[in-house]
Amino acid sequence: MADSNPKLILASQSPRRIDLLRQMELKFEIIPASMDEVTDPTLPPEENAKALAYQKAEHVARTHPGCFVIGADTIVVLEDRLLGKPQNVKDAEAMLNELSGRAHQVITGVALIDPEGVHSAHAEVSTVRIQKLDLETIRRYIEGGEPMDKAGAYAIQGEGAELVEGWSGSWTNIVGLPVKAVSHLLEQAGFPHRPNTENIEIL
Repeated sequence: MADSNPKLILASQSPRRIDLLRQMELKFEIIPASMDEVTDPTLPPEENAKALAYQKAEHVARTHPGCFVIGADTIVVLEDRLLGKPQNVKDAEAMLNELSGRAHQVITGVALIDPEGVHSAHAEVSTVRIQKLDLETIRRYIEGGEPMDKAGAYAIQGEGAELVEGWSGSWTNIVGLPVKAVSHLLEQAGFPHRPNTENIEIL
């Protein structure tokens, strides 16, 4: 007999995703997926984001059957090229120099595996334009340490907001979890609790 109140698991330890899911007024456990993230250069960016999200969800669902498991992965795309997390300071400087004065896409893939093992996925696309940056500004930002664990080498919800000229699309997607897409996936999968998607703040 199926559990009438199955657990919800977030397969991520991202503070931003945890905070957003909490603001959706959902009870959940945090069980990060410990795995290497490998992209497929033959896939479009949206499919890569969904595939990575599914890999994370599936990794956790294997050892936690009978639960709803959410996986997510955010990638930054500049002219069809994926920008991951910088490997070092030099890499971060090169990424920010490339993004300077240009628009790029932020894509978050979200995957959900339900208690029966059925999976669904969605990729949300938003656009961010970075101001024209001089080398001094780039280096000062990097010195603060914020870019080093962020795709594209900046965080729009942190000090990196000062580098941004404008954006369009889902704000929560840019931060790392498109809350309306997550709510829709849960609803379609028969999750018993209705998430809150209003008045979400980025802390």
